[in-house]
Amino acid sequence: MTDPATTHPKIDTSVPHSARIWNYWLGGKDNYPVDEEAGDAYTAVFPGIVTIARSSRAFLRRNITYLVAEAGIRQFLDVGTGLPTADNTHEVAQRLAPEARIVYVDNDPMVLAHARALLTSTPEGATAYADADVLDPDRILAAAAGTLDLTRPTALVLSNILGHISDHEQARSIVTRLMDALPSGSHLSINDGSRGVDPDFERAQDAYNESGAVPYNLRTVDQITAFFDGLDLVDPGVVPVTHWRPDAASPAPVLVGEHGGLARKP
Repeated sequence: MTDPATTHPKIDTSVPHSARIWNYWLGGKDNYPVDEEAGDAYTAVFPGIVTIARSSRAFLRRNITYLVAEAGIRQFLDVGTGLPTADNTHEVAQRLAPEARIVYVDNDPMVLAHARALLTSTPEGATAYADADVLDPDRILAAAAGTLDLTRPTALVLSNILGHISDHEQARSIVTRLMDALPSGSHLSINDGSRGVDPDFERAQDAYNESGAVPYNLRTVDQITAFFDGLDLVDPGVVPVTHWRPDAASPAPVLVGEHGGLARKP
C-alpha cells in the first residue's frame, strides 16, 4: 500500500484528465479549470454525458447493495476507482455490513493525493488503497491480499475502467486473470460506455479521443457481455445501466449508452 503522506506524485494540471472530468460531471470539486473547460466542451456537444455519469454511479450503488444484501459478499476489490465522490463502494457496503473490507486500486496521481479520503472505514471493517495499474493484474492481486482474504468470495468491481484499454482481447485477458484468482462465489461487476445506442454520444466520445486527452474506448454490447464469459449473469444480464434493477420509486429509466452487468463465479 502507498502512503499518500510520504508520496507526492506530480499532478499535471495543464491538460484535461478523464478522472477529473468525470468528477466534474458528478458534481465533485476535485478538478481544475482545464477539466471544467473540457467537460463543458463535451456537454455542449452531448449534454447526455452528465446523465451517463450519474447513472453509472447509481448502477454501482445498486450493484453493491445487491452484493451485500442478497449475495452476502463482504469483500470488494474496486479497480480504477477514480476520485472519491458520493456513494463510494466502501460507503455503500459498510452502511449495510460494517464488517465489509474494501481495497481501492488506481494509479492516477490525483487519486493518490486524495487517498486519505478513501482510507476511511468502520471499526469493524477495513478500507485500503493500492497504487497499481489495471494493466498489471498480478500487482493488483498482491496488493489486495494485504487487506482481503482472497480465498473467500470477493466482488471485483471494474467501473468505467476497461474502456481505457484499447485492445479488447487484452482487456478480456486482464479480467480473466483477476477472476481466476478469486474463489467460487465471487462476483464480477462491470459497466462501460457502449456503442450502438446513441450516435451523438459516440461522435462526442470519438472527438474527445482525438483531442489529445487520455482516450476512452466505447465497446459494443456484445464485447461488454464477453467480459462475463464463464460466469453466471445475475438477472437482468448486461443491460443499459439505468435498466439494471432500477429503484422501484424512480421514474421510468431512460436509455443510455452505458451498459453493465453483474455475474457470479460458479
